[in-house]
Amino acid sequence: MKLLISSSVVALVLISGASAFSPAAIKTPVVLSNSHKNPNSNIHHPSSGSALFMGRAAAVREKTKSKTDAIKAKTNGIYGKKIIMAVKQGGPDPDANRALGDLIKQAKANSVPVDNINRAIKRASDTSTANFAEGTFEAYGFGGASFVINVLTDNNNRSTSDVKSAVGKNNGKIAETGSVLFMYDLKGKVEVAATLDEEELLMAAIEAGCDDMELVEGDEEGTSIVYTDPKEANSMLEAVKSLGHEKVKMSLSYITKAPVEVSEEEFEKNMILIDALEDLDDVDSVVHNMSN
Repeated sequence: MKLLISSSVVALVLISGASAFSPAAIKTPVVLSNSHKNPNSNIHHPSSGSALFMGRAAAVREKTKSKTDAIKAKTNGIYGKKIIMAVKQGGPDPDANRALGDLIKQAKANSVPVDNINRAIKRASDTSTANFAEGTFEAYGFGGASFVINVLTDNNNRSTSDVKSAVGKNNGKIAETGSVLFMYDLKGKVEVAATLDEEELLMAAIEAGCDDMELVEGDEEGTSIVYTDPKEANSMLEAVKSLGHEKVKMSLSYITKAPVEVSEEEFEKNMILIDALEDLDDVDSVVHNMSN
């Protein structure tokens, strides 16, 4: 449910309590997750007592751990680059440099170690450390799918070449600037490892000074995602934490305004393209408009 919070809503909530809002179907977001399941898996599982099963289980655990470690390393690297960029633009003091202060909050919310944050700040103060710049590429995939590819790089020529190569090799097509992006809205995104109560969240959001809120189910069962105005992302993060939730992640993400459903074959081909892009060091994130 998407809610635009105003003074009239505040009054209505305070007077009517829970009766002020009626239940509504929760939307499923189409924001890219760094992992996806294969609905067509035909794997047959032997009995848990067999040596073969134990060997396969160990292999699956190792593969899952490697994937998780890679995601953590990528997240740490991305925030390291962003912190370096913020320090070079506004200085190393997070109290005086608001952009840096906000980034540090985001990094901690995404479980980036404090040592990594401090090292990035120290590196940025070294004049020999290259600065980073953000960039966006737009592309088309299969079945009407579109992609917004966010990069953070210290070499624009390299990132442009790598992104175009990955898209081309996987039979996608680079789009003209603006031809895809107009179909997306930039939103603050707060991910919570819990099912949030809408009314409690609304009251906390009002208290934190947020004017816009959209609560949806998370990608995994028992999780939630809150979308808000990008300028209010930090305030919404604090609102969620005030409800006692500590496992919270915050980021900015493009959300599609025109979701499309593609065939299973088209979906798999698009995910192969996305995986190839996410493997690039300069790629921060990839967002798509597929609804399935």
